[in-house]
Amino acid sequence: MDTSPPNPSDDDALPAAVKAAARQHLLKHGASGLTLDDVAREGGLSVTAVEAVFPHRDDLLTALVVDAYDASGAAMERADRVAAEAGAPAGARLLAATRALRQWSFAHPAEFTLIYGSPVPGYHAPQDTVPPASRTPAVLAGILRSALASGELTPPRRTLPGGLLRPEALELFGGAPEAPFSDVVERGIALWSSLIGLLVFQVFSRTHDSVQDEAAYFDAAIAVAAETVGLDVPLGEGDR
Repeated sequence: MDTSPPNPSDDDALPAAVKAAARQHLLKHGASGLTLDDVAREGGLSVTAVEAVFPHRDDLLTALVVDAYDASGAAMERADRVAAEAGAPAGARLLAATRALRQWSFAHPAEFTLIYGSPVPGYHAPQDTVPPASRTPAVLAGILRSALASGELTPPRRTLPGGLLRPEALELFGGAPEAPFSDVVERGIALWSSLIGLLVFQVFSRTHDSVQDEAAYFDAAIAVAAETVGLDVPLGEGDR
């Protein structure tokens, strides 16, 4: 019996080919000034074929943004799930998930730049990009919820003032926790921003001339950032 996977239909293959060509163009030239003509030329496609699946440049950019957020979020989710199923404490889960995002970022620099680099002139991301973009903070929130439930968080010495967050942020976490952890969501946002800022510095080579071992520095910096939420990230010889 033939067990080979079925060939994708044209409806599936053409959008994938267009996006693959667009990613190659982004890798070489960046997103600024991207046109459908550029993508067609890069992929050896007709402009008509490109426009058939992505009528406007912004349609294509949105598809690429959604794919990048989904892929990077999925990488974190897989790493966290494996660590959790192995019985790892929350700090080790955080390290596994953030390492996975780092690995994805270095493996896909064009996509990382698209979602975390400078804004593309004239492009405004639609609401469709919000759920995929939320996957990364959702992983962090899930780890913090687990740490809170298991008693793995250390109460902060100084709390952040309340009333700073939008309702959506609290909803993503599942509501504001009770004292002394009532500001854990605010602290989680600080952890999230530290993670992305650290990756921006490393992917864009801002630290290569000042840090000898960037992977080890990343782990240590995540451990320091985790202290802001009262979470201990274990670092040993096996974590280098």
